[in-house]
Amino acid sequence: MAQNCLTLSLPMVALCLLATAGFCDTEGGKIDGKKEFDKHCAVCHPNGGNTINSQKTLSKKAMKANGITSSKDIIAIMRKPGPGMTVFDQKTIPDKEAKVIADYILKTFK
Repeated sequence: MAQNCLTLSLPMVALCLLATAGFCDTEGGKIDGKKEFDKHCAVCHPNGGNTINSQKTLSKKAMKANGITSSKDIIAIMRKPGPGMTVFDQKTIPDKEAKVIADYILKTFK
């Protein structure tokens, strides 16, 4: 009987772990776009600017002029940036975190 309970419990535990995996982001809670932007991006993009290339700020106008109009575009630049920008691979900034940062950029810098 005890073995049957264990057999039934293991799949339930696995299911619970899978169901809650998305909630275990930075510091055990929701990913904060501003906090992650400040941590990874703000040193070169203070207030949405650009300390390396003033033509490539995070303003909507500048991003549009450079063909960047979506979070997917921002993540692509994070993964394979141009000269002067640090590469942020998936190990450094996982996809989920990169998406939150990109969304933060789009909604914050007009």
